[in-house]
Amino acid sequence: MDPNPKTFPILSYIMGRIPTFGPRPDDPPVDIEQPLPAEAHSDPSSSSSSGAGQYELVEQMPRLTDPKLIEAMTRAVTDVAQTRSVLKTIGDRPDHEAVDGAKAKLADIEANLAKQLEDLVLSPRPDVVDRLQWRSQLADKENECRKESEKEKQLYKAIIQLDEMHEAYDKLLKDAEERLEKIYEMAEAGGSVEEAEPSEEDQVTDEVNEEVVGILQEASGTGLERVDLSGRQLKFLPEAFGHIRSLVVLDISSNQFEFIPDSIAGLENLEELNASSNLLVSLPDSIGLLQRLKILNVSGNKLSALPDTIAHCRSLVELDASYNNLTYLPTNIGYELVNLERLSIQLNKIRSLPTSVCEMRSLSCLDAHFNEIRGLPQAIGKLTNLEVLNLSSNFSDLTELPETFGDLTNLKELDLSNNQIHALPDTFGRLDSLTKLNLEQNPLVIPPSEVVNDGVEAIKVFMAKRWLDILVEEERKSMLEVQEQAQAGWLTRSTSWLKTYASGVTEYIASPRTPKDPYLDQQL
Repeated sequence: MDPNPKTFPILSYIMGRIPTFGPRPDDPPVDIEQPLPAEAHSDPSSSSSSGAGQYELVEQMPRLTDPKLIEAMTRAVTDVAQTRSVLKTIGDRPDHEAVDGAKAKLADIEANLAKQLEDLVLSPRPDVVDRLQWRSQLADKENECRKESEKEKQLYKAIIQLDEMHEAYDKLLKDAEERLEKIYEMAEAGGSVEEAEPSEEDQVTDEVNEEVVGILQEASGTGLERVDLSGRQLKFLPEAFGHIRSLVVLDISSNQFEFIPDSIAGLENLEELNASSNLLVSLPDSIGLLQRLKILNVSGNKLSALPDTIAHCRSLVELDASYNNLTYLPTNIGYELVNLERLSIQLNKIRSLPTSVCEMRSLSCLDAHFNEIRGLPQAIGKLTNLEVLNLSSNFSDLTELPETFGDLTNLKELDLSNNQIHALPDTFGRLDSLTKLNLEQNPLVIPPSEVVNDGVEAIKVFMAKRWLDILVEEERKSMLEVQEQAQAGWLTRSTSWLKTYASGVTEYIASPRTPKDPYLDQQL
């Protein structure tokens, strides 16, 4: 776990001088300013062989004896030392066979879970159980299966995560060695030791890393509920953070995180997570296990998609995924996030909203401006609690709104600016609660510009009258159709009677004459 002196000579030398990671107590003291005994050069198995490497390095890089330069270099590798400390606590790197075995086990568990869920879906509903109750029972059974599956996965995930952490540590060692070489070259070129020292940002990073380790140490055995690591230029969040089960609020915003470890699933009491303004390219699937999470902010990252498991965070009230590279939302996101009140997805590349969004009956604010949305789901009118809707700046993509738009009876603020909408839906006049409306930069024909210029109330009145006229016209057409059907019925009945009468006459005329009565003929 310590850096190899042959591969990372400068880093090994510097870390050897840090008290926490210095020589073992049974090693003899080494004074680099004194000549190395001859036997140390000849006997590679000697306990002083590591010292030999140090003497050779100092001979090649004489400025390494400068205390100020050593101090600057020590500060530059504090992150390596602290990461090594965390890994020492967690354990050695698992071998390749163990990692492959863990991956195979995870695949088996996933396959078994898929089979269980399939059997659940195909299981017949008992006659004594109604449909809603049956669905509820299936949902409970599904949750139980998923929880059991996650318990089985934990050990194997831990093996894979430990391997990934050691892999990241190896990269960290390479970066640190390069950093030390640059610091030495700067000092060698005649620059001052102060110029060779890390920048203020690096110093802040070192201090923060010490704070992270301190938090982990403090959290063990305590009931720590809030952690704020925002704006500290952090690049690595230790897996051990997942062990702080008492944590309720975690703020890691404005750092340089590229990923969040899977161990975050261990924060079973977490209610608020702010990971905004980082370099995240994805979120872990394990985020779906945060059953108590109410506020999630992942805005200002590099996310191209949200994991499907985010729908399992059923307690979510606010979700902010704005300023990312999202092209779609998970298909089933609305079926389970029934408590969501605010959804912010502005400044992405989303082309359409999934139909399931219409099931977010608690949603009061939806911000989807600056996307590529081409239309809204037909069932959008189900969002009867929606109060604020921003669909502006979808530019050439958004051209119309569905007729069910008028069912958003609680809508108060609506922004449709910078789109290609030619006509508002005929039901628009039913938006009685609407007080703020922006229709700028649209080629509107209905309502005409003079009505739009008169403000939201004039628009509502115009569209309401238009809707009423449409209803009256439809009623008139309906009555005409009824009258036409009635007349057609009378004619049909008359024609039928005439046909029957004519048929009778025809039959009488066409029937053979009755035989002559001889008596009548005689009388005549």
